[in-house]
Amino acid sequence: MNDTDFDLQSGIAAFEAKDFTSALRLLSPLADDGIAEAQYRMGMMFQNGLGRVKNGEQGVRWMRAAANQGHAYAQHGLGVMYLYGEGVEKNEASALEWFHRAAGQGLPGAQMTLGMMYENGQGVEKNEVEARRWYNLADENS
Repeated sequence: MNDTDFDLQSGIAAFEAKDFTSALRLLSPLADDGIAEAQYRMGMMFQNGLGRVKNGEQGVRWMRAAANQGHAYAQHGLGVMYLYGEGVEKNEASALEWFHRAAGQGLPGAQMTLGMMYENGQGVEKNEVEARRWYNLADENS
């Protein structure tokens, strides 16, 4: 295991232990270096004010950086931000796009959210068949 891997694992462990000060210290340089998992965790900390003052813009910045690298949880997180207007202007079409990306990677939470959006006609035309398809996929992947 190299130093980067060690710092990433240590940062994730600190995050999971809710030691956000240590997580930030360990993950910040890795996020700056373009490591998607570190960027995702940074996005979560800023979005939710974990260990620091909440900063929606920074949350979106880091979440988008990870999402653009194909990080499924970051794609889902960015979809949530667009769906509820957290750190960005509310945009259901953008939310739908990010949820589709995460769902395409088999993420059950994104698939469930897509089912809800199709069922309610949120950002898309209401479509019970499509809603059921996404709900079934989420059940299969859970």
